[in-house]
Amino acid sequence: MTELPERGDSLWWVAAAPGVWAAHFTLSYATAAVWCAKQGSAAPLSGARVAIAVFTVVGLVAVAVVGARGIRNYHHRHDGPGQPAKPRTDVDTSLARHQFLGFTLLSLAGLSAVAIVFQALAAVFIGSCR
Repeated sequence: MTELPERGDSLWWVAAAPGVWAAHFTLSYATAAVWCAKQGSAAPLSGARVAIAVFTVVGLVAVAVVGARGIRNYHHRHDGPGQPAKPRTDVDTSLARHQFLGFTLLSLAGLSAVAIVFQALAAVFIGSCR
């Protein structure tokens, strides 16, 4: 029986993508709030938009890294002799748990990516601090 790579993994990976989304949310709205407080209520959001765009790109890259790790875990094959390539879903095995955590990482990464994009759209459609 081959050893699964989850021995060195941590459950913190499950919280990574929502954590990136939360950081993006906090940084984006804090940037817009500080920008509007310093520039005035009629000021355009041009400088804040650039910062939010950078936060968005960095956040999406980080979420993509987590999603890629989820894909790798989900598609992990068990190479033991006489073992099936994919586990049965009605049996609790370490490989099935490993693939379930990979699917969870992938799902949370996708959900977080959608949340980051929708959140960044606020900076696109709102033109000024009003």
